[in-house]
Amino acid sequence: MKKFLTVLAATTMLTSVALAESVTEKTGVNSALGVAPSTQDFVTEAANSDMLEIQAGKIAQQKGNAAEKAFGAQMVADHTQTSEHIKGLVTSGKLKAELPKALPSSAQSKLDKLNDAKAEDFSGVYDPMQVSAHEDAVSLFERYGKSGENAELKAWANKTLPALKHHLDMANKLDNERMRPTVGQSNDRR
Repeated sequence: MKKFLTVLAATTMLTSVALAESVTEKTGVNSALGVAPSTQDFVTEAANSDMLEIQAGKIAQQKGNAAEKAFGAQMVADHTQTSEHIKGLVTSGKLKAELPKALPSSAQSKLDKLNDAKAEDFSGVYDPMQVSAHEDAVSLFERYGKSGENAELKAWANKTLPALKHHLDMANKLDNERMRPTVGQSNDRR
């Protein structure tokens, strides 16, 4: 009986650790500690990021200024490509992971804010959201690319990382331009 309880306790702890991986990735603890996500967490987060970027990019193409429309178009194109690639890895059996079927409520809430934003308020919602989203994506891909479990996915993360860093630079430029005062205007636009 003692041996059984020991095995049961060990199994429970391992299960808790496996479940905690997803929680720590979702809450940002792994990112803060620089810990690589599990393959499933990486696939989930990358796919969710792609879905959010594609939909947000489409909204930006409708509501944004000229720079946001161009950025949104590039996000739709680039994130559609990465989405197709990760789906291909999963469906080919090269990855043992499941793709999310829908956006989590936190991402849907971001899209709702973009959809609800008036034209004059759109930049103040979209631009900082893009900076934050791409900071998260860069962190995710850096951590998996450095210490991920699946060699092929790890290589893909490293190959994709420069494009994500470029997206982050572009998003920062959008946000900085939004904050720059125009002639005769104060810098009180936040």
